[in-house]
Amino acid sequence: MKYIFFILQLIGHTVLTSIQTIGRLVVFMLTGLYYCFIPPFYFRHLSKQMIEIGFYSLPVVGLTAIFTGMVLALQSYTGFARFSAEAAIPNVVVISITRELGPVLAGLMVAGRIGAAMAAEIGTMRVTEQIDALVTLATNPMKYLVAPRLVAGTIMLPFLVVVADIIGVFGGYLVSIYKLGFNPAIYIKNTIDFLQALDVVSGLVKAAVFGFLVALMGCYHGYYSKGGAQGVGTATTNAVVASSILILTFNYLITESFFAQ
Repeated sequence: MKYIFFILQLIGHTVLTSIQTIGRLVVFMLTGLYYCFIPPFYFRHLSKQMIEIGFYSLPVVGLTAIFTGMVLALQSYTGFARFSAEAAIPNVVVISITRELGPVLAGLMVAGRIGAAMAAEIGTMRVTEQIDALVTLATNPMKYLVAPRLVAGTIMLPFLVVVADIIGVFGGYLVSIYKLGFNPAIYIKNTIDFLQALDVVSGLVKAAVFGFLVALMGCYHGYYSKGGAQGVGTATTNAVVASSILILTFNYLITESFFAQ
């Protein structure tokens, strides 16, 4: 009987903790969204975040995209050659990059780089009581710290995905032309003919959602971090893990909403 009560207590504690965490996250998100549209706006802080997220993430996103496109073309050739369907490689490369691999890989790269940095920066401000000092100076930390990051993440990730799409398709082009012996003109024509606006639009919608989620998780875990340097480290790890899981989850949900039959 004692073990049954212990198990029930454990289940109840887990359920209540989960509900509390979800409720606090929802309130945090809605508060952050509210302050995104309420003046005054910290444009200087916003532009700094946009440069940090967009410009400084270009190298890692570009490298990820070009090697992904190259490997995709190579692996597609290996598989399609068994069915004499090598001509479909340009179609597979462009649709895979624009719909899935571009937004997902860019989102994961930004989550690892920017989400962790946001959690570490805001978490350090929390444990060193700098956020309390902002409140003392009549500065709303949600408006000053969270809102600019949410806006910057939502705006800049689609730009990164456009660059990732172009570089990824170019990577597939390089392998197909210079290693697999495709005709350049026919390859480009097949790529353009097969690409549809919906493929690009769905990828950009995913990118905007992923950018918002990465910024939200970075800010949330940093804002509620505690326990000194160890707590900041835990918040950083949690921000990256939560962002990655949410990116993969919402990737399926958005794909389902766009392309479900």
